[in-house]
Amino acid sequence: MRKSCNRLNDSPKHHVAMFSGGAGSWAAAKRIPKKTGRLTLLFADSLIEDEDLYRFIDEAAADVGGLLVKVAEGRDPWQVFFDKRFLGNSRVDPCSRILKRELLRDWLDSNCDPADTTIYLGFDWTEAHRFERAQGYWEPWEVRAPLCDPPYIDKAQVLSELRAADIEPPRLYGMGFPHNNCGGFCIKQGMAGFRRLLEVFPARYDYHERKEQEIREFLGKDVAILRDRTGGTSTPLTLRSLREQIEAGAESEQLKLDWGGCGCFSP
Repeated sequence: MRKSCNRLNDSPKHHVAMFSGGAGSWAAAKRIPKKTGRLTLLFADSLIEDEDLYRFIDEAAADVGGLLVKVAEGRDPWQVFFDKRFLGNSRVDPCSRILKRELLRDWLDSNCDPADTTIYLGFDWTEAHRFERAQGYWEPWEVRAPLCDPPYIDKAQVLSELRAADIEPPRLYGMGFPHNNCGGFCIKQGMAGFRRLLEVFPARYDYHERKEQEIREFLGKDVAILRDRTGGTSTPLTLRSLREQIEAGAESEQLKLDWGGCGCFSP
């Protein structure tokens, strides 16, 4: 019978926080009852992260306490798309599944026992629907989302608490990005998110635009991360086409309001 990693260390409970690099994962980890066992802060690297993310998770982990464990599958999202012959989008996310969820489950299976391990996710009270979906995926592990419980705080308060702890929030937030994953890129974000990527990191946008075009040619299909839903239709919208629209001065509700959102821990 496999022994629990907690019993091997004479700890009554093992708390494993999914430490994504976002401010919410720090705030959630701060609420974990650390006196009841040992704490692991588990980070899965997509290999296309913003360089400031690594500074942040090191400082945040030092503030929270516990052991920071960094894992990587070895491929980045684009390598996964080519290997799987499928371009990820807001509905199907092979990158999140392989580089995040499955990788982290493998780590849990190899290092912990569901009987005495609790997993913590950084979803807050505005994302309760995502947390509900995530619970089913992470069975048989006990899963909690501390920020879904009182006292309820919003993102501005989390950032304020970070600064009060002498930790500078991830720089992507100050640049107008709603998340701190994959360097401001995400297949689940909308037109507004990609517009911000183009404005702040044009070289990064160009890289993803070129990779999308490469996989379109590789697959021989009219596929794209985004979809244009104007006029009651839904058609593929490439990053090249989106850039051309933005450079031509286009404005739309989707470009202003369609931010989408990361959801790596909720399939």
